[in-house]
Parts: sequence; structure tokens; C-alpha cells
Amino acid sequence: MNNIIIRVARQEDCARLLELINELALYEKAPEEVTVTLAEFIDAGFGATPVWKAFVAEDDQQIIGFALYYTRYSTWKGCRLYLEDFLVTENYRGKGVGKILFETVMKEAQEKNYNGMTWQVLDWNEPAINFYNKYAAQIETGWLNASFSKEQIAK
Repeated sequence: MNNIIIRVARQEDCARLLELINELALYEKAPEEVTVTLAEFIDAGFGATPVWKAFVAEDDQQIIGFALYYTRYSTWKGCRLYLEDFLVTENYRGKGVGKILFETVMKEAQEKNYNGMTWQVLDWNEPAINFYNKYAAQIETGWLNASFSKEQIAK
């Protein structure tokens, strides 16, 4: 644990981040849902109009976890940090890496003076729910996710 470094993600991290995103999708039982290409992912984070930022956790110069986030505006609450994806690779879970990474994101929200931080967790993901409960997070019920694909929008 002493060798863990938390830093801001760089463009050259994107291929590894996409590997971890695929690992997360597999864990969440939806590997077929990851359709973004590496080029799209790089452009969205480091192109002319970046929309996401991330912190990475490194051990011996290998990325073992990440927290990808962006600014979300709530008409009810104002600017909030939205944590899109948060993962520590399986071999490093339970060793405190997630705690350091998560608290780095919380600190970012505080430093940017956001009015809060939001994210989603699957209702069956007990390890994640237990992790968030350690922070006394408010885990809501009653909201259903809705979305359109690019193809649906085109129709």
C-alpha cells in the first residue's frame, strides 16, 4: 500500500482506463454495453472540449484503479460532481486503495466548491453499498434510469 500513487489521469492512460471500464462492465454483468471506442474516449477526455476528468491509482507504475467524474448541474441543487465510474481492480480490493481514491474525489468536490457529489450503485452490489455506507452516503430509491441510444435519437 505504501507505493500507491493517486494522480490526475493523462491521455496516455486512456487505453488502460478503457480496460478497467471493461472490467467494471463485466463485473456489473453488462460487458456488451461498452461501445465507446478508444478514439472517442480520448477525445471526450482530452480533445477540444473535454467532458470528463479522472483520478488514477497506480502501484509500481501500473494503473490499478480509477475514478472518472464530470460536473453535473442540478436545477434543484446546483453544480455537483458526478462520479461516473469508480473501480479498483480485483486484486487490490479491500486494501484501502478505494478509500484513498474515493476521498480524493470528495476532496475535489470540496475544492471546486460543488454543492455535493452524486453517483449510482447497483442495488445488488453489496460490497459497494457497504463501502458507501461507511461514509453515511444517502442511497436513494424510487428513481429509474432512462436513456436513448445514438440510433434511437436519430429516429
